[in-house]
Formats: sequence, C-alpha cells, structure tokens
Amino acid sequence: MKELNYNYYGCENGGVKPVSADTGFIADLNDMYEKLRNCWSAETCPPRMRQKWTEDNPSLGQCSITAFLVQDYFGGEVCGILRNGGNYHCYNVIGGIVFDLTSEQFGEEILDYSERIPQSREVHFSKDEKRERYELLKRKLCEFVK
Repeated sequence: MKELNYNYYGCENGGVKPVSADTGFIADLNDMYEKLRNCWSAETCPPRMRQKWTEDNPSLGQCSITAFLVQDYFGGEVCGILRNGGNYHCYNVIGGIVFDLTSEQFGEEILDYSERIPQSREVHFSKDEKRERYELLKRKLCEFVK
C-alpha cells in the first residue's frame, strides 16, 4: 500500500472523523484529502484558472467547493482569507482547528488563518458556475469511492 505524504495545512490533526452518518466510505480527514486528490480536475477548477491547473498542483482553484464539501461530512465552519483581487480563499475550522485541504496550491506562501472570516454557502453558490463545480466534485467523490 502506497503511503501518501499529507502536506495540507492542519494535516497533523487529520485523524478527525466525519460527523455525517452517511459517509462510511471516508475514514477521516486525511482519507478525504487522499480521495479528493483523485477527484480534483481542470473541470472542477474555476474557468479563469483552468489554463494554470495541472496534475502537479491539483488543489489549484478548488478551495471553496472543497471547503463546503468537507463541511458536509465533517461539520464545522467554512472561513476565508481575503486575497488580492477581492476573492476569498476558503478553508475549514473543525473543533477549533484549522484545516486547509487546498493550501498546497500556494506553494511556499504562508497564509494567515487568524482572522477566520465566515463564508456563506448561499453567497458562494449564488454563482451557478461555482455551485455546478461543487456538485461535480461531489459526484466525482461519490463515484470514486464506489
């Protein structure tokens, strides 16, 4: 069995278990991350970033749809870091611990998770394109684990 090197922010606490009863196929947050790495694609990346998406950087552009999907299974809240250009980089706070399954997309850049600005599913998914990418990622995850 191959061992995956977890490098996302918070991975040292990635043994947290899902809170949703219908997630028997996901053992813990590290397992969710491993499965998502197989589901992220250019299709699930925002159109404005697709040309930059590669298999070497699969989490590029996946933050909000991933954070809300993680929230579906693990609870907690989705927070954001305001980036240049006015967009938010989304991540999860579960049991007071920060988890950012898409932090690797920033390479060596160190993000500041101290402000924890709450993010709303309704606001993010008011954009059809983002809601459709979330639904696609959710379908791909469900199909991957079958």
